[in-house]
Amino acid sequence: MENQFEQNTGNEKVIRKISKKHSPYFHLLLFFLTFITTIIAGMDWTAAGISSINLDSFLRGLPYSLSIIFIITFHEFGHYFAARYHKVDATLPYYIPFPPIPGFLNFGTMGAVIRTRSAIQNNKAMFDIGVAGPIAGFIASLIVLIIGYSFLPSIDYLLNIHPDYFSPDYGKNYINLEFGNTLLFSFFREIFSQPGQFIPPMSEIYHYPYLCVGWFGLLITAMNLLPVGQLDGGHIIYSMFGQKKQEIISTITMIGLVLLSVTGFIDMYLGLNLNIGWPGWIIWALLLYFVIKIKHPLIANFNPLDKKRQTVGYFAIIIFILSFSPMPFNIW
Repeated sequence: MENQFEQNTGNEKVIRKISKKHSPYFHLLLFFLTFITTIIAGMDWTAAGISSINLDSFLRGLPYSLSIIFIITFHEFGHYFAARYHKVDATLPYYIPFPPIPGFLNFGTMGAVIRTRSAIQNNKAMFDIGVAGPIAGFIASLIVLIIGYSFLPSIDYLLNIHPDYFSPDYGKNYINLEFGNTLLFSFFREIFSQPGQFIPPMSEIYHYPYLCVGWFGLLITAMNLLPVGQLDGGHIIYSMFGQKKQEIISTITMIGLVLLSVTGFIDMYLGLNLNIGWPGWIIWALLLYFVIKIKHPLIANFNPLDKKRQTVGYFAIIIFILSFSPMPFNIW
């Protein structure tokens, strides 16, 4: 689920040709398809499965769909307007629908991407374009989480989905899914919880569309802020510290992802309940290594960033720390 803009390098002419072929109607088509697939995902998440498709199930999926498109759109248009500010030719977002696949963890979308059709001339422009998306997406995620916790339904909402929720046998003989906690998500739970109020555990969050999407928005933000290659985090770290430090930080990050995947596999097969890793990180690490690459492409005009940009960059690093989950999914 890659939410990033693409720096024009050797394939600039190819990208320009592809982008020119796509009219605004193509972007609208992708948007519409993503709206449909996220509606279906929302129906599935909130009701623990789709028994029938009708107006009621459609309305169940609507808050999820609108929320996730809201976050993705904020993220991508953060990149888009920053690119326009620096007079970099950029496309409108290409939304990426993801159809439901039985037995596959599905959020209804793989995010979105914009493409730049002219070269980014200096690291200041690179920084602004790179950092604008995650910060915009982070703010949108906070808005969705605040809505989710401010209008949290009573326990009756969950009991309508799982009447046996308080039964001692609840969850037995079924595959269970638990979302991984983050520092920020835990903080929100603490400040919004009231005495006697039911706060859903992380194993039931996905039934609550705003909490589910808010959590997913933080996951998207954190994954994009990994300081690797041409991810947003790679753009930010490269622009702040230069090529050598970016390569060092990127390499350490890749080693960290591999170690988290190893601990995830050990936990899964030995049942040690370490809860500090996830096997899926190895897939993400391989995608980064072979597709995104570890090193960031060189920018011709590189100059130290001013203090304001440096401050924003460190703020983005804090966002990453608050939003990252070493074990985003726990399935048992």
